[in-house]
Amino acid sequence: MSIRLDEFEDCAIATSARQWRARLAAGDVVLGLWVVSSSPTVAEILGASGADWIIIDTEHAPNTLPGVVAQLRSLTASPTFVVVRASSKDPLLLGQLLDAGAAGLMVPMVESRADAEAVVSATRYPPRGRRGVGGGFARATRWTHVADYLPEAEASFSLIIQIESLRAVEALEEILNVDGIDGVFIGPADLAASLGHLGQPRHPDVQAAVERAITIAVGRGAAVGVNAFGFDDAIRYRDAGAQLLAVGADVTLLGSGSAGLLARFGRSPAPDPIEHPPAEDSE
Repeated sequence: MSIRLDEFEDCAIATSARQWRARLAAGDVVLGLWVVSSSPTVAEILGASGADWIIIDTEHAPNTLPGVVAQLRSLTASPTFVVVRASSKDPLLLGQLLDAGAAGLMVPMVESRADAEAVVSATRYPPRGRRGVGGGFARATRWTHVADYLPEAEASFSLIIQIESLRAVEALEEILNVDGIDGVFIGPADLAASLGHLGQPRHPDVQAAVERAITIAVGRGAAVGVNAFGFDDAIRYRDAGAQLLAVGADVTLLGSGSAGLLARFGRSPAPDPIEHPPAEDSE
């Protein structure tokens, strides 16, 4: 039995790309959580947490494509919006993630207008882009049961690009001129590295660059977000105009939660089995 894309989305519990775009256009601040454990069970737990969006990471997490599909399936009963962060800008990879049914796609290290145009092209079918057509093999089409997926594909997902270097911040005005991008997401850790402050995302130079990027995006009416695991950081970014806030990750929540619980009983964190010399103060 065939079904139209809008009918399929109306039957789903998970937030659709259309609903997500409407929230961003309305100026809603959306709180997100990363899944980097590669665990469908953990993804399902976070999906029930009340988070507005869940980001499944494939750049720094040991995720394979079948693992991503398992996590997407585990989140189908959650009302959250699900984004998959790709490991690279590789067009074949981006097409695979869309075919797997990712409603949201986050692409790292976009540093120029040319990069942004290439990403948009990789995620659109011809004649607008160069995404390969494999509808009959794709979970996104529910194996052709979503009859109008191909003509409606562009409406079925949301594209977010990452701004993670000084070069990207300096090119942000031009990047925002590219049609087909729903939001930009700033990565303070990589931005810190590009500014010569590796491991220091709260360095004043890094924070100034983050705030500059937010100001540029807000001035252009673009949805902008940032990784903000510290509560005070998240509030400051929100007040500056950031909408897409990623405020935690499964592994950090598990680590801090378990350590905090045991600390109430007087237990100290387990010692590092490998002795490291004290790091030099780089501040």
